[in-house]
Amino acid sequence: MSTERIAQLILLSTMLGGSASMQEHARTIHIFVALCDNEHQGIVPVPKELGKGDDPAHNLYWGARYGVKTFLSKSQDWTLVKTQKNPSEEVLERIILKHKTARAYLVADAYRGDQIKKAVVDFLDAAAGNNPATLGLENESLGLHGGAGLVVYVGHNGLMDFNVEQPTPGKDAKPREAIVLACKSEPYFQPRLSQCKCKSVLLTTGFMAPEAYTLEAGAAGWLAKETADKIKERAALAYDKHQKCGLKAARRLFYSE
Repeated sequence: MSTERIAQLILLSTMLGGSASMQEHARTIHIFVALCDNEHQGIVPVPKELGKGDDPAHNLYWGARYGVKTFLSKSQDWTLVKTQKNPSEEVLERIILKHKTARAYLVADAYRGDQIKKAVVDFLDAAAGNNPATLGLENESLGLHGGAGLVVYVGHNGLMDFNVEQPTPGKDAKPREAIVLACKSEPYFQPRLSQCKCKSVLLTTGFMAPEAYTLEAGAAGWLAKETADKIKERAALAYDKHQKCGLKAARRLFYSE
């Protein structure tokens, strides 16, 4: 075979490889945030302005300093690219963030505080791979709900207060992983996630503040495809940095498969 022909084959192989890479979907994290609500949730009351479940702008888990929207919008890793008001009856606001170095997006939905049960149901359905959806953005096709690679629940552990029907995992669902940032999420959510055939990336063993610095750390470890121990360590370091609880205590707080 001539040198010229070999060069042509190498060029063709390179072009095909690049084309295949372009066909891959961006990695998507879908976050279900149940807004903090003094009136409708079984929580220890927080300051009134932070605990209004219909006011995302000031809510403890969304618009406050360490809320999902405020904290991640200022993150060194993420850039806010879109905000949507009232995308559904239960969701007051949706934000979409793009990772600054990886080909990845984060979609977060702020559920009304009195719709916490709906937020839990939607999260578990997504963990089961149900209701997969896509969202077109910046020439990308983002997987949502059961189509996301990582699904996250943030807020009060509603399963302490109510029961929900266990979803049946989708037969053709792609591999999924989950994070639950809520008090004692491991004993309440792990059995359900296991039945959903969804891997637990980061859960909690005790009472905690489900603030966005832990979410940022867990997401970074997931995007880097780190081991469970490394993701737990990231979360513990972030939690101790902000809560000053001691690294040993922070390490005991987190669980991962």
